[in-house]
Amino acid sequence: MSDIQRVAEQYIAVWNETDADQRRALIAEVFTEDAAYTDPLGAVTGHDGVDGFIAGAQAQFAGLKFSLPAAPDAHHDIARFQWYLGPEGAEEPLAIGFDVITVEDGRIKQVLGFLDKMPG
Repeated sequence: MSDIQRVAEQYIAVWNETDADQRRALIAEVFTEDAAYTDPLGAVTGHDGVDGFIAGAQAQFAGLKFSLPAAPDAHHDIARFQWYLGPEGAEEPLAIGFDVITVEDGRIKQVLGFLDKMPG
């Protein structure tokens, strides 16, 4: 497994972790201290910002899971990948997005997120 594949899988695991303490520990492993996250719904920085943003999304989409439908496309320290959000095992995701990440020393430094499909 490539380092980028591992980072992308860890990133999805962070979004799926509902235990606040475990999610916070994963964030510390996956993101740099000064990481920036930006998507159409908000922009945050640092571990506290990322954690708060993810906790808010989990509250809004309780019970849904993120998944990677395909391997990331990467070069240098940049990767892009699509993600799905929906009930586990569902044929059709409720939401589809596309993220671009910058990796520094094996951890995410920046996320630029795009929303392709959101529930009504």
